[in-house]
Amino acid sequence: MSAITFKPLYMQRIWGGRNLETIYQRDLPDTHSPYGEAWEIVDREDAQSIVCDGQFAGKSLHDLWQNHRKEIFGIDFTENSRFPLLIKILDSSDDLSIQVHPPAHLAKQFNGEPKTEMWFIANATPGAKLYIGLKQGVTRESFEQAIADGTVADVVHSITPENGDSIFIESGRLHAIGAGFLIHEIQQNSDTTYRVFDWNRKDSNGNPRDLHIAESLACINFNDTEPKIDTPVGKTLASCPYFTTTLHHLSTGETIGNPNPNQFSLITVVSGSLDHIYASGQTILLPKSSEPLTSTEPTSVLQITIPA
Repeated sequence: MSAITFKPLYMQRIWGGRNLETIYQRDLPDTHSPYGEAWEIVDREDAQSIVCDGQFAGKSLHDLWQNHRKEIFGIDFTENSRFPLLIKILDSSDDLSIQVHPPAHLAKQFNGEPKTEMWFIANATPGAKLYIGLKQGVTRESFEQAIADGTVADVVHSITPENGDSIFIESGRLHAIGAGFLIHEIQQNSDTTYRVFDWNRKDSNGNPRDLHIAESLACINFNDTEPKIDTPVGKTLASCPYFTTTLHHLSTGETIGNPNPNQFSLITVVSGSLDHIYASGQTILLPKSSEPLTSTEPTSVLQITIPA
């Protein structure tokens, strides 16, 4: 079975930009709006990946997951009625809000979905910052006071990553992407975010953005202080019960296939190209037992699998 690609879904965001166009040569829906997210792989009630071409052209990811699961994916997560991952590219021309995603044991309480994710830094402008965790000595009480004072920015830890860095964002970790990044995000299939601080910004009508203070305070891990950029373990950037992400640097003519021939994987081209077809930024679903893909130039790829 051949590799499967999907039509991206582009999301306008006030903090977005045009780097999907300038860096990845994407044809965006218009010539001027700020696009902050490209949803590359998604199976949600309100958002569906649609197959571009081939034998499944026009079918949704949900259709493939429901009706061709063993044939394409080679796994049977009976508890998952939808494909369990969501793959995005994020373009931040402005700071995102400081936020948190709910851990599994709290998500239902707030009518939300748990969300653990990881970020791979495809492009960072010099000095661009990620906001991750809390500064040393910050307690829940002092954090609540910072919310009241509008000084949350002073108590959140920041790091300055480089291209090719990655970081794991377990649910409960306070985080925000600063201005100046193009990031590949691998996450659980969830769209639940609790905003705790939005840099005291106001909209054109002078109104602040809605925040979720009570939910955020319940979900934040206050023991998560001053984390650093992750150190890969061999080729592995992140491994958790929901996904494993590895980074591969391929020389011209080198191939990459599924680690387990009886199970699918997702491959995101970070730089270079595969099979003279798949360009930088593209994510490919490689069905089980598929032929490997071949690099047509020096190429770096992320490979995402779901633990059996």
